[in-house]
Amino acid sequence: MSIPTRTLGIALVLTLCSTVCGQPPRKPRKEDTIKANVYADNSFKLYINGELVAVDSIAFVPHNVVSVDVLPAYPMTIAVMAIDNADPKTGMEYANTNIGDGGFILKLGDGTVTNANWKAKRFSWGPVGGDTENPRVVNIPIPKDWYAVDFDDSKWPNAMEFTEEEIGPKSPFFEHDFKGAKFIWSDDVKLDNVVLFRTVVKSPPDGKDRPDFRGLTDVVPQRPQRGGRRRPNDR
Repeated sequence: MSIPTRTLGIALVLTLCSTVCGQPPRKPRKEDTIKANVYADNSFKLYINGELVAVDSIAFVPHNVVSVDVLPAYPMTIAVMAIDNADPKTGMEYANTNIGDGGFILKLGDGTVTNANWKAKRFSWGPVGGDTENPRVVNIPIPKDWYAVDFDDSKWPNAMEFTEEEIGPKSPFFEHDFKGAKFIWSDDVKLDNVVLFRTVVKSPPDGKDRPDFRGLTDVVPQRPQRGGRRRPNDR
């Protein structure tokens, strides 16, 4: 009795899956990462899928670009706290002589960029009404889980895009790849001093299929294959 070709094909797939799918995942390699270029006026904290992955180590000046390798997993939740270095009581800069301005831009190696599709909500702003004679700041509580994957930002407004001329980035910005990305902030780039951003990247914009390494710390990954004889200390 002959077995239909389609049946054989299904059986082969099931056999392969039972052999391969049950194996522990391999460790990530350098080529599994993507580059993140981030620039903020004045500083930022970057979370990906609920994990802190980068912090701007220079809080005020000089403005700098932070470039880090990150391990993506889709859908990918990106959350950012962007901070304009303003006095917490007056909202002003340079010994309370100037109203500063903000600005944030990001580009990932998979093609993810900042734009008006991101969510943006201000949590500290001032001097209220631009009043520099009697400056004051308004702060609202920042949710503890604002960077979590399951945080509900559906009621947040969308980010506002600003031109390069409006933000005036400093020289390190031009030395890095931000092509296609837009500077974003809340509605008021001058008075809003702490702004949270969020977005969800459902799949890689560049269309490249990438492994998902989430939960790798909970399993024993495959050991790399080695040729030749084992050394005495190999385990």
